[in-house]
Amino acid sequence: MNFFREDPNLQFVLNHYFKEDMKEWAFQQLERFGERCGTEIDERARHTDREGQPKLIKYDRFGEDVSHVWLNDGYKQTIEETYNTGIVGYVHKEIPELNRHGDYLYSYAQGYLLSQSEPGFYCPVTLTMATAYLLDQYANEKLKEKYLPHVLSTGETELYEGATFLTERQGGSDVGANETVAVKEKEYYRLTGEKYFASNAGACGVVTVLARIEGAPRGTKGLSLFLVPWKNEDGSLNNIKIRRLKDKLGVRAVPSAEVEFENSKAYLIGDSKRGFYYMMEALNLSRVCNAIASVGIMQRAYLEAKQYAHQREAFGNTLSNYPMIQETLVNLATRQEVQLGGLFRLISLFDRVMRTGKDVTEQVKVLHRLLIAIVKMRTAEEAVTFSHEAIEMHGGNGYIEDFVTPRLLRDAQVLTVWEGTANILGLEVLRLMNRYQGAQLFLDYIEKELSALTEEVKAYQRPVDEGLKELRELIQHAATVDEKRQTYYAKKIANLMADVYFSVSALREADIGGERKQLVARQYCKQIWEHRQLDREVLPVQFFDVFMNPASKPTKRSKV
Repeated sequence: MNFFREDPNLQFVLNHYFKEDMKEWAFQQLERFGERCGTEIDERARHTDREGQPKLIKYDRFGEDVSHVWLNDGYKQTIEETYNTGIVGYVHKEIPELNRHGDYLYSYAQGYLLSQSEPGFYCPVTLTMATAYLLDQYANEKLKEKYLPHVLSTGETELYEGATFLTERQGGSDVGANETVAVKEKEYYRLTGEKYFASNAGACGVVTVLARIEGAPRGTKGLSLFLVPWKNEDGSLNNIKIRRLKDKLGVRAVPSAEVEFENSKAYLIGDSKRGFYYMMEALNLSRVCNAIASVGIMQRAYLEAKQYAHQREAFGNTLSNYPMIQETLVNLATRQEVQLGGLFRLISLFDRVMRTGKDVTEQVKVLHRLLIAIVKMRTAEEAVTFSHEAIEMHGGNGYIEDFVTPRLLRDAQVLTVWEGTANILGLEVLRLMNRYQGAQLFLDYIEKELSALTEEVKAYQRPVDEGLKELRELIQHAATVDEKRQTYYAKKIANLMADVYFSVSALREADIGGERKQLVARQYCKQIWEHRQLDREVLPVQFFDVFMNPASKPTKRSKV
């Protein structure tokens, strides 16, 4: 398959958001990359998952600790091929053919295609994106000059993949409990401590690490951000040891490890008092990447289910001719379409906040953080649901490793954990509500989006209005209870916000996408808001062919 060509909805979304001076070039590149992701990269991903997982070579033949991570040759080909497309580099440097910088919209479109075949490898890409952002935004000129060209490499110099090591054994998500210590020495520091869940360990060239300078206060305010080269200039390890690689359920392509620093050389990035703040910005970037991986898995799961249903015969008919199957496929198609569109609506804002800073107020930054939290939470959960549905569509075959469906489920499950579980994201929403009036900013944003709808589309708005009323009541009730009790409602509020956000995004796309997008918006809102009521319209059966083909339009006979 060519994942770009198979996805007219992606083309619709990007056609709306890409700048004109980049659109033609970007579509050509995505067409090419979509073909690679649907063929050779997909084959390599299967090999890596089944037979070619990373391996730790702890000692050399002389008994010296080398903590070397072996990667199979196919995976290394995917590394080179992907970074050479500019998936990281062109966010921060000029595209030679265009004489202009790329943007996050293009990078995330590439990540979406990649995640349909190799979501495990998209983790190192994410970590390299985060490292590039932190270096470019906050490092001094000397650090940038030495390391940034390698992190941004598109083939012209040696590539240094990045990594961000946060988690320590005693703290987990409670980063303020971190104990890694930084001691000043000349123009650099020496780091000592352990990181308990360190992804891309041994495969990276540089790592960004949170550590506490001697004498700094406890908690997150005492954490500073450091750049740690994996190796010294002579090629020896920078006093870094890998204790072991994690034996993970999925995303087996990425080596995740327990890492020990023993007086490792490190360079301070930015203001020593703002390390946690810097890393939280990078975390938001990684959360968007997580959502991209999620909608990528959703798309692959849907494609696999759709193709199987159109090919498999049972009880004298193909599966896709049965109304129950049609409803399942249409529900998958509409949820994936809507959430992809809603995600890129967010990415358009993200690019403005993180890259250009144009017209970015504090209120916009708060809304931006809140939307990232709810979109990451919802898409991660949906990736698991879609993978489950694809397995069920295949029946027994879906449980067999000869098919891609088991890997999709294994890879999807980590997305609910990486970059914050639903509980952590619910607490983030609650924090933004209590400290920065995040709820009111969200409600104002939604009202503005609804007011921009045309009269034709407003005809489908009623269920969303009822959901919005329910959200207002829940927010008002939460405000009347103590802070501990509020945490009970945090995830419920975040989920309702996600329902409202994606529903409104579907309606906004219906305004610019014509009759078929109106049909998609209607069906999506039915799933979200009217699922308890008797469905007399049966849209999935009535318009099945239209839902299955994003390039089609409802006929006059079946006009919506």
